[in-house]
Amino acid sequence: MTRFLLAARLLALVGLAIPSIASIAPLPAHAAPPQAAQAAQVTPVPNPSVVNPFPEDPVRSAVEQFLLRQAVGLPGKVSVQVIPPSGGRAPDCVAPDPFLPAGAAPWGRVNVGVRCGGDRPWTRYIQARVSVLTDYYVAARAMAPGEPIDVADLELRQGDLAALPRAVVTDPAQVAGAVAANRIAAGSPMRTDLMKKAIAVRSGQTVTVTVEGDAFQLSSEGKVLADAAPGSSVQVRLRNGQVVSGLVRNADTVVLQQ
Repeated sequence: MTRFLLAARLLALVGLAIPSIASIAPLPAHAAPPQAAQAAQVTPVPNPSVVNPFPEDPVRSAVEQFLLRQAVGLPGKVSVQVIPPSGGRAPDCVAPDPFLPAGAAPWGRVNVGVRCGGDRPWTRYIQARVSVLTDYYVAARAMAPGEPIDVADLELRQGDLAALPRAVVTDPAQVAGAVAANRIAAGSPMRTDLMKKAIAVRSGQTVTVTVEGDAFQLSSEGKVLADAAPGSSVQVRLRNGQVVSGLVRNADTVVLQQ
């Protein structure tokens, strides 16, 4: 009560109204002051000066999608990593149109050109790496030139196509009917450029020459004018001296091309 009387005397001195004791009611213990309650209801407004630190880059997205399309049909699981350009932010690229330079493979470390449109078209280049995790085959044994190659001569491995020879064998069907063209070491990757198709007919050999139609088949004999593998084209001299071209079917038959 003494504190209230002192406060009332001070208020009277400055000309303020003196509240009655009844009007001064203590706040419930669980209630927050009006100012605090009001502050708790304020929703913070985002700072418009804050920029998304990871904005979407249309050039990067265009390059990624382009490389994924280029990799369609490659024998394996494809992943693309676009390398951010160094030296700061590049100018904006309007309507980015990616392309691969002539002769560039769509896997491994590649430089992708991007044509940028707008009033003053220009071109930039983006580095990327395309990994292709694939099955490939190595020689299960050493092979000498001329030796026939069979599926049993292959061993399965798995690796990144970018780290393998371009002519590496990824399908056993690629060795069907082939022989070693060079010496092949055991454990080395099998490559199509180390193989050649086995010779089915040899120059001077007499073969059966056939002509096939919808309801007929005619046969004759002739001599082959060059060595040839199954499925390849070869010239044959018939008995009457006429030279014709045909496809080698097997070791003793050539089918005339119509």
